[in-house]
Amino acid sequence: MVLRETAPLHELFWSYAPEHHGVPAGHADWQASTPESKALSKRLKQAGFRFVGPTTVYAAMQACGVVNDHLATCWVREAVEAERRRPS
Repeated sequence: MVLRETAPLHELFWSYAPEHHGVPAGHADWQASTPESKALSKRLKQAGFRFVGPTTVYAAMQACGVVNDHLATCWVREAVEAERRRPS
């Protein structure tokens, strides 16, 4: 899907990737939304998407690898991070 006046959807999502995303040390460090997910949610709503609140958008950012919220002690965290940084 291509949004009017902008890049394809995957490029739009990656353009909202946080510059610095802390590594969660424990469950208390997990977030339901971020300033980036709030901004992307607003942009998607302007483009006509529905049911794209900041929490839903943040979950999509996690699922797509835009953010890596695996705990610092998670056995898969480094593999996810390596895949996330791999050039496309």
